[in-house]
Amino acid sequence: MFQTVMSGRGIQVRNCLSGFAALLLAIAFVISPEPSFAQQTRDTVQQENPVEGQVPGNTLGEASDTDLWRDIRHGVTGNVSIPDKKAGTLVQSEGELWRSLRNGPLALYASWAMLGMIVLLCLFFAIRGRIRIDHGMSGVTITRFNGFERFGHWMLATSFIVLALSGLNVMYGRYLLLPLIGPEAFGFVTLMGKYLHNYLAFAFMAGLAIIFIMWVRHNLPNRTDVKWVLVAGGLFSKNVHPPAKKFNAGQKVIFWLVILCGVSISLSGWALLFPFTTHFFSDTFVLANNLFGTELPAPLAPIQEQQLNSLWHSIMAVFLICVILAHIYIGSIGMEGAFDAMGSGEVDLNWAKEHHSLWVEEVEQKESGAASRGAAQPAE
Repeated sequence: MFQTVMSGRGIQVRNCLSGFAALLLAIAFVISPEPSFAQQTRDTVQQENPVEGQVPGNTLGEASDTDLWRDIRHGVTGNVSIPDKKAGTLVQSEGELWRSLRNGPLALYASWAMLGMIVLLCLFFAIRGRIRIDHGMSGVTITRFNGFERFGHWMLATSFIVLALSGLNVMYGRYLLLPLIGPEAFGFVTLMGKYLHNYLAFAFMAGLAIIFIMWVRHNLPNRTDVKWVLVAGGLFSKNVHPPAKKFNAGQKVIFWLVILCGVSISLSGWALLFPFTTHFFSDTFVLANNLFGTELPAPLAPIQEQQLNSLWHSIMAVFLICVILAHIYIGSIGMEGAFDAMGSGEVDLNWAKEHHSLWVEEVEQKESGAASRGAAQPAE
């Protein structure tokens, strides 16, 4: 019996020792430096997430696939299932260049050009003063432009002024106008300017076509323009009046600059009004490469066409603004009697003889010929 009891106690002791050993093993497992299952799971998740610019390890390895991202960065187009195939271009790096040029050198140099033209005109006025009619007003007028000519001119001029102001607001408004009138008023002005810019563009194109058809034959160069250029039209000298027909050499330069720049602005503006429908730059680059052996990039992606159209539209618009500033000056405060030509259409005869003597002779010959023919007709 005693042996039986001792044997039972021995079993209990061994069971206790086994339980105690199991408890020690559990504690050792918990406090051991080896990671637990939860820790291993957390480490695995961290390895699957981007760390320090790396991509998930189970897709492209521990670092990004440089060749793939280089292609994407250069604008390689992939395949998409949606109708808009332009969405196949994931990254278009030229957009950064476009933004840098537009908000950097373009905006800066454009402001310098316009300010420089204003300063130049102010200096010219301070030195030369207003160009007067040397022989004074005669009190007799001659018709310079008829009603339709003035209509075409003012339609072109008015639409261009609105287009110029609304376009300059897009480029400089958030720096100059926004702090003055506040965000709500600026938003309204910009929105209205957008609508006016879009719709008055067609009036500008129509006015451009009208003045070209009316005046192109009067603006072809001739030998009298050489004499005018040699004395700078008498702009810097008093009592110097070179002969000229309906338009002198200076006005012809203005005319062709307006026509050529206006057409260029209209083409780029049309491409911006109707995006992704034209290929003006691609076609131009292909033609230049074929004619001159250049290596201009062609064909261009649709978004590249839009970016070039935007830059070119701004450059040509600012250049034409500078030209028109000089035109406005000489046609208003810069020359006595000049505004009447587009105001009432009637100019003083002495003004006409001093600045357009050959044209006055042509008009007087026509009038005298018409009067002679009228006098020769028998009375009924």
